[in-house]
Amino acid sequence: MDALHIDLVPPLVEAGKFNELVQSGHIISASLSPHNNSLAIHMAPLGEPSSENSRLEQEETVYFASHDDIPSSDRRLILSSFSTFSAIWSTMRSRESLMSREALEILRKLSIDYVNFIKESWIHLSQPLSRPEPIQFSAEHYRSLYATFSLFVVLFVPEFGYEDAPVGEELMEWLNIHFIEPSTEEGDHLSSLDSPWEDGAFWPYLTRSIIRGLSKASLFFLDTLLQHPSEDLQDLVKLLIPLVETHPRLPQFTAERDFAQASRRWKDKVKALRVEMDRIPEDSRFDDYDNWWDSLSDIVGILEGRGEVLQRVCEELGADWKEVCAAWGIFVDSRLRRQDLPDVVTDVFEKMPPDPTNLEDTIHSSLFSGNSDQVLKYASDFDIWLSAHLADIMEPLGLLDTEADPESELSRRNQYVLSYADYLHSDPTLWRITVTYLYSCGKAGEEQGDEVLLRIPLQLDIPDSDEPSALAEIIKIISTICREHGRESIASITYARAKEYGKAISYSLSAEDWPGLGRIIDTVLQEYVQYGPAVFADHASKIGPSLDQLHSDSRTGGIFTQRLTFAVRYSHIHKLRLQQDYSAAASDLITLLRDEIAPRSWWPVLLCDSLEFLQYGPKLLFSSADVLQLLQKLEEIVIRSSQGSGEDYLPILVETGKGGGEKEALEKLRTVRLAIARYLARYTVGSETHFT
Repeated sequence: MDALHIDLVPPLVEAGKFNELVQSGHIISASLSPHNNSLAIHMAPLGEPSSENSRLEQEETVYFASHDDIPSSDRRLILSSFSTFSAIWSTMRSRESLMSREALEILRKLSIDYVNFIKESWIHLSQPLSRPEPIQFSAEHYRSLYATFSLFVVLFVPEFGYEDAPVGEELMEWLNIHFIEPSTEEGDHLSSLDSPWEDGAFWPYLTRSIIRGLSKASLFFLDTLLQHPSEDLQDLVKLLIPLVETHPRLPQFTAERDFAQASRRWKDKVKALRVEMDRIPEDSRFDDYDNWWDSLSDIVGILEGRGEVLQRVCEELGADWKEVCAAWGIFVDSRLRRQDLPDVVTDVFEKMPPDPTNLEDTIHSSLFSGNSDQVLKYASDFDIWLSAHLADIMEPLGLLDTEADPESELSRRNQYVLSYADYLHSDPTLWRITVTYLYSCGKAGEEQGDEVLLRIPLQLDIPDSDEPSALAEIIKIISTICREHGRESIASITYARAKEYGKAISYSLSAEDWPGLGRIIDTVLQEYVQYGPAVFADHASKIGPSLDQLHSDSRTGGIFTQRLTFAVRYSHIHKLRLQQDYSAAASDLITLLRDEIAPRSWWPVLLCDSLEFLQYGPKLLFSSADVLQLLQKLEEIVIRSSQGSGEDYLPILVETGKGGGEKEALEKLRTVRLAIARYLARYTVGSETHFT
């Protein structure tokens, strides 16, 4: 399937019957999973359900589909290339270093790493091994990847200082590595013959060997011609052998000028050979099997640098445009530069166009032509891994427009990298890799990366004894990723989900995420509402150090300091209660109310907490002023609630009540009022020990 077409088996609706489905009051609906890029596809009512469509509602079929096949084990390239991508992104993130010698050298080295990783995958899949699951991509697929990325490196990531050097030798080396011709089997067969020139494959093999620069094979078979019955041919071969032996090749020279001079002198000797050939009479140019002169003339024509001869001979040999272009830089224009290659390619394509049905050939032709947009388009159709990693290198090299598309608001590079990240997201276990690719793609990628991290499952299906350490390891990884990419707010949320509130607050401060900080404090307080004082006190006691950090940070507002102070000091009250230090606990409770450290929504909760201290038997814990403070807060709550402002005071108490509403909450406060009255009576009569 592709992004716009999904085949369901069996189909939800038969072909041509979609209108009937709509008329029945239904439509096909799909929901995207936030965990990966899978879809849940099902029938849905087109409007309000009615009796007319009840038949379709009796049984609902849900299909699960994915935009991409989940990467299987044969895609080991995903893991091996990830570290290289990270290194490239880290290097190129600094715009100051862009296009510097150091940056380009690193880029070349890492590009070659990609080539080596692809080669390893190709070799691995070429081995005849039994595999536990069907492979997604064949060894041939990786061979194509290998050839393509190697060509990209040759053309666009040359060794520093050689950007303007002749490219013919490198292209021929690439061709000989990835498209081997002539075959070894042909050579073995011909070399076993006493008179190899009698075989119809002899001259094509010899010509191909010379074009490819295979001097050892070329000289071997030229030597056999010294036994040919034609003395004229023998004489010409004696002149040709040293020309093949001494053909100047760029790697043999330290200076291009010396290479150019040697090439001119060598070409003069080739011209001299042509003169000798033309002296051979017409009737002496044949043997019993072939016109040896025409075959030899083709070889000499290629050595002369005659482009039309090279192209014709390559076509007759069954070679394609790639071989012509590579040989062009050896024989026709030995000083051919990369920037001039597209002009040569255009001329060659007129007679030898690339195969439009072969994606590999189409990508290669686009690379030779220097058309980056076409390269990425066809590469994406071939393998989304290829288009993403080519685009990632192309942008810093200046091969892509860095401006964002007006519609998608994405640069060309980011479009392809995001598409690859979406493919990775089909496998949730690859989340670490996925988010790194996403975070390299600007704001759009960061937003998607945040969503992925926020949905990493923290509850693992593993033995209880192992769960804490495994959970800690996942959180540590998320924290590291967030720190590397400046996403501390996401790390804060992750720690909060794991109830590591101290670390969560620290990350919120680092990210200057003040709303997030407020949410974490509210979450800590929610521990009291959901699980009671003991659990709350345990969690809140761990955020105490964050209070010192918050006090020392001048960027924060007072509201956050006050809310965190309340949470810490309120938890301390409950710790004192659990330790049966009721006097200190009662004193702290009054302080929270008197100094208005406690938010209004928590006043009723604190008043209910005071019941324990008001009813404490051995001694009086509150002074008369303390009790009046309690009564004052109680009166404000009751009066304002009666005036319609109960939502400002009562929601927390309502929530802790596990049911009921404001009426029930006010009933609890009446219990507090009664306890205050009794306490004042005890205090006035003085029948008990004075308060402490």
